Amino acid sequence: MTINLKEGERLDDLGRKGYRIIQNPATFCFGIDAVLLTGFAKIKPGTKVLDMGTGTGIIPILMEAKTPAEHFTALEIQEESADMARRSIQMNGQENKISVVTGDVKEASKLFAAASFDVVTVNPPYMTGGHGLTNPDQPKAIARHEILCTLEDVIRESAACLKPGGHLYMVHRPFRLSEIMVTMNRYKLEPKRMRLVYPYVDREPNMVLIEATRGGNPRITVEAPLIVWDAPNVYSKEMRENYGY
Repeated sequence: MTINLKEGERLDDLGRKGYRIIQNPATFCFGIDAVLLTGFAKIKPGTKVLDMGTGTGIIPILMEAKTPAEHFTALEIQEESADMARRSIQMNGQENKISVVTGDVKEASKLFAAASFDVVTVNPPYMTGGHGLTNPDQPKAIARHEILCTLEDVIRESAACLKPGGHLYMVHRPFRLSEIMVTMNRYKLEPKRMRLVYPYVDREPNMVLIEATRGGNPRITVEAPLIVWDAPNVYSKEMRENYGY
């Protein structure tokens, strides 16, 4: 099919089923965190998934290729990003499996029926106003900083949208881990599984992958660390074998 790219946009090959994604480097491009989250999430056949803050749709597009989920709903507040996601989904022939909704994460429980999803995935903004430099480019700033939604907004709305026993999968930064755990507990989301991601074996972790269950019993499994790089420009064996790098 003919692909009509807008000014500044590019097509990137995702290495799965021939799928591609439309992105604009001037606004925001997906990172390795989103890819790792798609590998961390455990999805059963028939699952209905909500991806909150989907951006250009990388998480549902990849997960549709890799999992037996029944349907994905992708929620995105920025219309430009939502438009790129819709066009990528159409280009990949995924219209029957992925729906894009333009809307605010803070209003997710009003946009969708209560307790209507088996799984919620989210790669939220990591930085608060007191952390890091805010990007002067608005779309990038919204993706990285808590400008339009906070961590509590994300967790509260995830809990409201999940069925009892449903699962939240989140990627975030380790320096906010205690805040994440406390907030999850407040909204009856029990952390069940966690994995720290290290850029190199001798460095501090720079990402954390977390699975929480709505109404789950207290008990968390901390999985073996995930090392991204063996050496500069050399991905680790796990990254090459499990993530296609």
